Amino acid sequence: MTVGDDTLFERFIAPVARLLMNPDEIKRAYAGLDWPMALRRLSDPNLAYPPYYSSQNFHGVAGGYLTVDAAMTYDPITQYALPPNETWVRQGLLDAIQGYPRRILDLGCGTGTTTLMLKQAFSDVEVVGLDLSPYMLAIAEYKAQRAGLPIRWQHGKAEQTGFADGSFDLVTVALLFHETPPAVTQAILRECYRLLKVGGEVVILDGSQRLLRQADWLTQIFEEPYIRPYAAGSLDAWLGAAGFGAVQTQEVWWLHQVTRGVKPRPGQFTSTELFADLEPVGNWATGVSS
Repeated sequence: MTVGDDTLFERFIAPVARLLMNPDEIKRAYAGLDWPMALRRLSDPNLAYPPYYSSQNFHGVAGGYLTVDAAMTYDPITQYALPPNETWVRQGLLDAIQGYPRRILDLGCGTGTTTLMLKQAFSDVEVVGLDLSPYMLAIAEYKAQRAGLPIRWQHGKAEQTGFADGSFDLVTVALLFHETPPAVTQAILRECYRLLKVGGEVVILDGSQRLLRQADWLTQIFEEPYIRPYAAGSLDAWLGAAGFGAVQTQEVWWLHQVTRGVKPRPGQFTSTELFADLEPVGNWATGVSS
């Protein structure tokens, strides 16, 4: 994907972001990060990057997430991309968790913001963050070390993690699926199902598919190559197809959504059609139903 000068991102978002981001301040924030050592420690030399990831630009950044600059600017950009407040939006994912997990996997963890929040909320459990970018993982590890939070970081693909069947009680996915083709999204959801114990839950935070369908111009802002197929799809249906039951989506602060599903016991119904006649519970953050 070529970044064009006439895109909404380049015309409006990028200039504002450049104005608000202080390069010297960003460099100071990560001054203690030993990049060569971190990348050697966190990179899997046998990992082959899938074309959907390595051949695209994300957020208008040439080279996608496989650069130091992309990793260092991700947090400053994201705080403006998740209105009304990044922490409030990410908290919507944590509020949707209904059980008390003993082992948590955060897929596509990026720079680890949600991963750190999970460890803070469940301080006595093992939390693992997995991402395709060792540069993002280096930032995540650095943030966790500064916060004194022991978290395991794993370089890998969300659709093929390498972890054992039934090895997690909770799998979370924050802001990933608008950046993956639908076929890959569905493969990741099948992997979530495999990784979860019976009764375990998957909780997903992303942009509101309903709103993105109604306001197509929103899909053009951040130059996400797969956001339109994401908007046209249904996470509820994709989760049902992967085998999950009790699937429900709630809007969070109108612009975002949180979707939850449970791995059922053998013999239990799994189709989301069984829940179609139920009244929506409402928005965890705002009380607005989807």
